[in-house]
Amino acid sequence: MTLPLAPLHEAVAAALPEREAIVFRDRRLTYAEVAERSRRLANFLLSQDITIHRPRSELENWESGQDHVALYMFNCNEYVEALLGGYKARAVPFNVNYRYVREELEYLLNDADAKAIVYHGCFAPVVREVLADVPTCRLLIQVDDGSGQPLLEGAFDYEAVLAESSPGPTGQTCEPDDLFILYTGGTTGMPRGVLWRQADAYLSQMGGRYDGVNVVGSLDEAVRRAVNKKRYTIFPPPPFMHGAGKYLALRTLFEGNTLLIQNVTDRFDPADVLSLAEKERANLMLAIGDAFGRPLLDELRRKPYDTSSLKFVTNTGAIMSKGVKAGLMEMIPGLTIIDSLGSSETGIQAQNVSGAKAGVERGDFRTMADTRVMAEDRRRFLEPGEPAAGWLAIGGRVPYGYYGDEAKTKETFPEIAGVRYVIGGDKVRLLENGEIEYFGRDSVTINSGGEKIFAEEVEEALKHHPAVADVLVAGRPSERWGQEVVALVQLANGASPDPAALNAEAAKHIARYKLPKAFRFVDRVGRSANGKPDYRWAKQQAEGAA
Repeated sequence: MTLPLAPLHEAVAAALPEREAIVFRDRRLTYAEVAERSRRLANFLLSQDITIHRPRSELENWESGQDHVALYMFNCNEYVEALLGGYKARAVPFNVNYRYVREELEYLLNDADAKAIVYHGCFAPVVREVLADVPTCRLLIQVDDGSGQPLLEGAFDYEAVLAESSPGPTGQTCEPDDLFILYTGGTTGMPRGVLWRQADAYLSQMGGRYDGVNVVGSLDEAVRRAVNKKRYTIFPPPPFMHGAGKYLALRTLFEGNTLLIQNVTDRFDPADVLSLAEKERANLMLAIGDAFGRPLLDELRRKPYDTSSLKFVTNTGAIMSKGVKAGLMEMIPGLTIIDSLGSSETGIQAQNVSGAKAGVERGDFRTMADTRVMAEDRRRFLEPGEPAAGWLAIGGRVPYGYYGDEAKTKETFPEIAGVRYVIGGDKVRLLENGEIEYFGRDSVTINSGGEKIFAEEVEEALKHHPAVADVLVAGRPSERWGQEVVALVQLANGASPDPAALNAEAAKHIARYKLPKAFRFVDRVGRSANGKPDYRWAKQQAEGAA
């Protein structure tokens, strides 16, 4: 099955025209309205020659023949419309981190060869500042966000563009190998644009493989599933500028569900999220580790909310500690928490389910189809029960590569026995029963005295202490050990710093050689807007720790 995204959305919208598609503040948009608004935007992009220029067959895996459109916005209905409109014009929307300062934004826009930017008005000043240094950009579309920022010179107003453009079909024949681009977060290096084939991105992340095994076989089947299954209200509070939120927002619409967008979008506000989940009877919520889970738990303990409709929390991008999971399941009876392993490059590779029956103690993950564990040398696959740790890899439907980076494409997407695989960087052990034991991301591994220490396992051990509200772990140079472990700890309210007590608790869960040699207590742990750890920040802090 090879489905491009634009005709998929159009077909579902045609079958469910009056169903609510997006709820955002005072806006309640139907499927027909979202489809029309995205077509109007697509037709405007086409009028500006923002589209495809070279077929995929002429390109290398790290190249693109389509124009790239930067989306520089907080979560909103316009973000989703711009994604869909871009695909319908056969251009490629890509995510921009709204936390970036001028230098980072300039790097990203130039790395992506951005031809157009769709941005919230509040970002107009930084767009104006950076534009002269982004020579490829020739189209600006400004979304009125109530900030009062005037329209930039030469820019188009988003609503005016829609009002003046045709609502009819675009006339484009979208192909399954049209691109889907997701820029990585850059938490351990510079951001890179991951080039997915749209049909493979749909299969991997947006409902094409709907139960981990079965695959949607045709456009008709996709529409039947959307029409015939129960409608759910899906609530992804994490920013759409990161993969997890973006994927779930699109999947919601491809499956005929209703997408709920929070009122407070420039930060995570647990009271706003829980109030809206109660009001709109949300059924599934997305979280990114403890950065989302712990504030939700604290707010639930502070004030009662009717969360009886909320049946699932799906967690990805960062580990959610066992204590936070147990607390959420206590406060929301009947809740199931689904942890997913994966990355921008791999899609979902493995899952762990916690609920009333499974509990939270089992930390092993069930692998998805096509997931394998590759040996350290990347030349063979490990067999179940082998004691060595290996790379979590996935084959078959994987991205083409990284935009503009031939060397990194060939390194990250090796070929074994004629099949291309992708290694996302996670280290695991393949257990006898075929499940995997997760250690952590290799890029943040600390090599101390010849022993590899995974930052995530030390963080999890420290989180067992009630004084720890949040923590990241990084390495710093050591004359004796090469590197040594440093913990950056955000204390719970009212807690006092006590490194000995923290290490005593951690020693109950990990070997003593993995314990931090130093602690630094910080007001707030460095994380991106979607809750993922900022290990570049952690490394800088660790090297300055006493």
